[in-house]
Amino acid sequence: MCYILNIETATTVCSVSLSKNGALVFYKELNNGFTHAENLHVFIEEVLKESNISTKQLNAIAVSKGPGSYTGLRIGVSTAKGLAYALQLPLISIDTLQLMALQAKTLQKENDFYCPMLDARRMEVYTAVYDHELIQQLPIEALIVDATSIQKFTTFSNVLFFGDGMPKCKETLHVLKNATFIENITPSAKDMCKLAYDKFITKQVEDVAYFEPFYLKDFLILKKKV
Repeated sequence: MCYILNIETATTVCSVSLSKNGALVFYKELNNGFTHAENLHVFIEEVLKESNISTKQLNAIAVSKGPGSYTGLRIGVSTAKGLAYALQLPLISIDTLQLMALQAKTLQKENDFYCPMLDARRMEVYTAVYDHELIQQLPIEALIVDATSIQKFTTFSNVLFFGDGMPKCKETLHVLKNATFIENITPSAKDMCKLAYDKFITKQVEDVAYFEPFYLKDFLILKKKV
């Protein structure tokens, strides 16, 4: 029996789930702004309690590694590392954008390619392209969406665009004849189960001491204008 605790905090969603052999047992999440610091540990306790599972029964800790919110990722990863170290458990990291592609695939299986977009301020998004097998076809990048940059998507057949960064880009992307759009896709711990289990089985784990979130961009502190 393999129990994995999954943590997802890359966006405004604070999400925790427990899986058994890759299948969802129970999850708890809230999308109410960046409330991760207040809710993450509470959610972990509630998920374990509702599942009637103790920390001693866990086999691994999985965390969504980014890209995404600097603060959200820092809180999620530091919590996951702390648990993995304290419980002497393997730490598994999940590509946040691939996680979103998996969620979209369950909703629209007929699409050939999946393009998650996470908001990265102004007209910039964190994005990549995945095929039907969730294999990355374009590298993860911070993309400024304009008439020139979107030409890279024309090499694919049908591309499904989604994520909290997609709505602001929709008008620009609409010129693409191969574009399809889907609303309300956000990273969630409930969708991490199979990805985490597959990595556990194949022993794809992180070094707890040295693992860091995939921020993609340096954190910038914006000073208020006087």
